Amino acid sequence: MKAKTRHAAGFWLLFSLPLLWTLVFLILPYGVMGVISFWSRQFPLFVPDFQFGNYVQLFSDPQYSTVIFRTLKIAGLVTLYSVALGYPLAYFLVFTIRSTRLRTLLYMGVVVPLWVSYLLRAYTWKIILGTDGALNSALLWLGIINEPLDIFLYNQAAMVITLTYIFVPFMVMPIFTALERIPPALIEASQDLGAGPFETFFRVIMPLSTAGVVAGATMTFCLSFGDFVAPVLVGGPSGTMVATVLQSQFGAALNWPLGSALAVIIFTLVLVVLQISNRLDRAGRVSMG
Repeated sequence: MKAKTRHAAGFWLLFSLPLLWTLVFLILPYGVMGVISFWSRQFPLFVPDFQFGNYVQLFSDPQYSTVIFRTLKIAGLVTLYSVALGYPLAYFLVFTIRSTRLRTLLYMGVVVPLWVSYLLRAYTWKIILGTDGALNSALLWLGIINEPLDIFLYNQAAMVITLTYIFVPFMVMPIFTALERIPPALIEASQDLGAGPFETFFRVIMPLSTAGVVAGATMTFCLSFGDFVAPVLVGGPSGTMVATVLQSQFGAALNWPLGSALAVIIFTLVLVVLQISNRLDRAGRVSMG
């Protein structure tokens, strides 16, 4: 009996602090946000209430649905381009670079930008794509254009480029880990059985790296979906994303109930993405098994 009591006491001593942290800083704020989303706004105050007017406004007003779908589109494109760039890079590092020291050095070159200020990395592309930036300067020097162009900045294309640059390391890291864990014996066995490089890739390497792709895509999509700094720097009116609208509701508009309702919708969408990611990961594990 004393052993069980000690075991229970040790368990609660070990996990009480993380549980308290989760309750106070995660569950409680989400609960408060969900409650406020049903309140009414009577400027400049918020009246405790239980009504669905905020959600009705979000689903009936086309400006909010437009921003949400635009955000999904941009986040999806960023994820797609990050896979297209990150997978070949991770593959190159794992299967082409034979020197462990050089591989580690190049991998650190991918990870190091994460240690640099996020704002600085986003602002770098504003400088590159601006009218006086590196891209316009190069085109002027080559004689392709006669005057600086302003089409490279403040649009959705600039948003996708900037966010892909910022979040591609989050795609490379899990793919690199998944590829590195593939037993070399499986690849050698595939080659011994007469499979060519492409068949080996599609039948051995790619299925075994699915978990890394799913993990990277999930992180990239969720991070780009909730970004609000890049839209301000390089997005412009056509690049407004849902996080920018959310920030304006809690800031300039002082409409916390509507902002909370929008946050609940965003949170729900993220949970759906995580659930899809989890199912894809499980399906990949079952197929490999």
